[in-house]
Order: sequence, then structure tokens, then C-alpha cells
Amino acid sequence: MSIALQYCHVTVNDVEESLAFYRDGLGLDVTNDVSSGGFRWVTLGSPTQPGLEIVLSEPHAGRSEADGDAMRELLAKGVMPMLIFRTDDLDATFEKVRASGAEVLEEPADQPWGPRDCAVRDPSGTMIRIAQEPKA
Repeated sequence: MSIALQYCHVTVNDVEESLAFYRDGLGLDVTNDVSSGGFRWVTLGSPTQPGLEIVLSEPHAGRSEADGDAMRELLAKGVMPMLIFRTDDLDATFEKVRASGAEVLEEPADQPWGPRDCAVRDPSGTMIRIAQEPKA
């Protein structure tokens, strides 16, 4: 028996605006784009990690009105769980993300716990860390 993570949902204020960040800034590939009931779900992945995809959707997509409102409040506070990506070239990835207009929280730096990383916010305020493992 085996088990693997397949999808990670990221709630965003505006799917199109966030798509530009995740696709153009981070370089992820769109694998699916579905509309239903006035909402849209966009799935993105990376060829370096096949089978794992991120799904972007708005707070009310697939949720009750009350739950969507609660998600929107959490998103507005900037307290949604962060995402951490790994790259083999942090400086180049950081410059590409910065050029996409992302809010920079921390420029690339060597961290005392090991990796070299940086932090930005996606257009909806979710913290994104990008790490590069130390060279052996």
C-alpha cells in the first residue's frame, strides 16, 4: 500500500490575479481550469513533482455562505497557512517572483536552521516561502 498527497487547496481572493502569480511568477503549469456554479477552480503543477497539484479557488467556491465568509475573513487577516516551495536556484526564482509584483517579506538569506530561503506574499496575502537546500 502506498499513499501520496495529490492536491493542496489554496484559497484566493481572485483566481485570475493569483494565477498570474503562481503560473508566471513561480513557473507552475496550469493542468486544469474548471468553472461551475459561477466559481472557478484552477489546478497547477510542476513537472519536477508530477502527481502533486495546487488548486486555486475563491472563498465561497464549494462552501456554504457562512463558511465562505469565514474563509474570506481569514484571508483578509493574512492568517491562511503558508506554502513552502523548494528550488534549485533561489536567487533566480526570487527575481522572477519579485518581477511578477509579489510583496517581498524577506530577501534570500541563509537561515540558521539550514536552508537559504526567502518569503513573499501571493496576491491574496498568503505567505510563500521559497527554499534552496544548502549545497553539500
